[in-house]
Amino acid sequence: MSAPWQPLLDWWFGDAQTPAQIVAAKGGLWFGKRDSQDREAKERFGDLVEQALAGGLTEWAQSPQGWLALVLLLDQLPRMIHRDTPGAFSGDARAQALVAQGIAADFDRRLTPMQRCFIYLVFEHCEHLAVQNEAVSRLAALHDEQPLQDRPVFASQLDYAERHQKIIARFGRFPHRNAILGRESSAEELAFLRQPGSSF
Repeated sequence: MSAPWQPLLDWWFGDAQTPAQIVAAKGGLWFGKRDSQDREAKERFGDLVEQALAGGLTEWAQSPQGWLALVLLLDQLPRMIHRDTPGAFSGDARAQALVAQGIAADFDRRLTPMQRCFIYLVFEHCEHLAVQNEAVSRLAALHDEQPLQDRPVFASQLDYAERHQKIIARFGRFPHRNAILGRESSAEELAFLRQPGSSF
């Protein structure tokens, strides 16, 4: 009998072997922003997301794979199921605490490199520069650990982390969240939001 989190991990990561193959197969799901994918996330995993957001499923965090799945339920899937609403970010604080706890237990070291990217991505979602710095540091180290043929995939992940970091260093928050969260944007932020690549 498979673990309760396995269907989610299978959906999210697929069965491709190399990092480049995984990204080719699943990059559209991760970053595609398609209504059909958002609906699928809700239909298949919406109940688990709501349990996680309510503080449940704590037993999942007792193993590296369950921990990873719980992090996805708190960090990635709310961004799909509750896209463009405050609910998209409602699991961030718990996800960040959970990631810190798991890293302290070396759980991240027991995941595949691509799985580790989604652990460190949680830090990229934080509006605190010290946490952004940790995201960059960990993804840089992950990149350097990879064989040369796999490094382009992880260089791309590191680039995104550095872009997140620069925005937080400049504004102390993500301006593209302001409208969703009811925050007033400064003139500088509004000018920034008119530029390509200002939103994630």
